[in-house]
Amino acid sequence: MAHIEIYTQDWCPYCVRAKGLFDKKGVAYTEFDAPGGSSARAEAMSRSGRTSVPQIFIDGKHLGGCDDLLALDRAGKLDVLLTA
Repeated sequence: MAHIEIYTQDWCPYCVRAKGLFDKKGVAYTEFDAPGGSSARAEAMSRSGRTSVPQIFIDGKHLGGCDDLLALDRAGKLDVLLTA
C-alpha cells in the first residue's frame, strides 16, 4: 500500500474533499495540520513549491493539490498509485 501524506488546514473545502476521496477508497494517510505561518506549511511549501493546501505526496513524490488528485482519479490513474 502506498504511503500518503497530505498537508491540510482547518476549514479548507479542498482539503476536506481530498481526504474524503482517500476515505472513500479506504486508504490510510498521514495528515499534517499546516495553517498559514506554521512550520508544517513551510515544509509543505518547501517540498511542493506551492503555497496552497492541500499538498499531497504519495510515496514521497509530490502529486499536487485537490484538483490534481481528482483529475488522476477521473483518468483512472489514482488507484494504480495507491496500490503500488
